[in-house]
Amino acid sequence: MITNKKNAFFAALGFLIVLTSCEKKAIQTLPQRDWDLVWSDEFNGTAGTAPDNTKWVFDIGTGDNGWGNAELQYYTNRSSNIAMNGSGQLVITARSESFSGAGFTSARIKTKGKFDQAYGRFEARIKTPTGPGIWPAFWMLGSNIDTKPWPQCGEIDIMEQKGQQSSVTYGSVHGPGYSGGAAITKAYGLMNGRFDANYHVYAVEWGADYIDFFVDNFLYQRVTPETVTGEWVYNQPFYLLLNVAVGGNFVGFPTTGTPFPQSMYIDYVKVYKQK
Repeated sequence: MITNKKNAFFAALGFLIVLTSCEKKAIQTLPQRDWDLVWSDEFNGTAGTAPDNTKWVFDIGTGDNGWGNAELQYYTNRSSNIAMNGSGQLVITARSESFSGAGFTSARIKTKGKFDQAYGRFEARIKTPTGPGIWPAFWMLGSNIDTKPWPQCGEIDIMEQKGQQSSVTYGSVHGPGYSGGAAITKAYGLMNGRFDANYHVYAVEWGADYIDFFVDNFLYQRVTPETVTGEWVYNQPFYLLLNVAVGGNFVGFPTTGTPFPQSMYIDYVKVYKQK
């Protein structure tokens, strides 16, 4: 918690350095990796239809303590919260409405039980929503979560955003000893532009001893066993998740200025293995 103006100034200065440092590295020497596409969904279904049930399953309800994050929404499988738009995108929409005791609705889908993979490149092309208290995410959980509960199963957040910071995205990992507010995380910011205004490609490239985070093929963070402050649990299959949360520990409450409905547009999700 920042308690005085001096600390606030240095915190803001540090945040600015994080953002500008990403923009100044216009040229990078990227790892030379060749990939084979092994799984994808390009959401080319008929407008108003649900995502492919051979690839995705729904999380429904409010979860335990707001899905462990004090989130405010009720996740549904209704077409008003999640459906293909007929133009090649899946749309997840958060709404301000009373539903089963909650004040908001949205949707969350996952590939648990349908697809998982250890290592490779995991990417999605997404246009994100905006507004205070809006929390879009593209992420992964360890497939052993039923026998090794979070955070022992591990979590890789390929993209999560705070709707009140429309020019900033975050990449994080959570594991035993470094979860929740102690996650290993880094922000990447746009100097000119907003993530809700255009599509961007969010990706990780993951190997036995690294997880590289990318935005539009710009490498902005590498996590290794030496980086984390606890056990390295990224040596097993993970499954994928997509969702838009409302409220929660990461973003805080929506405000009277938060516009609803808010939609996340997913153009595709693709998973590769290294050749």
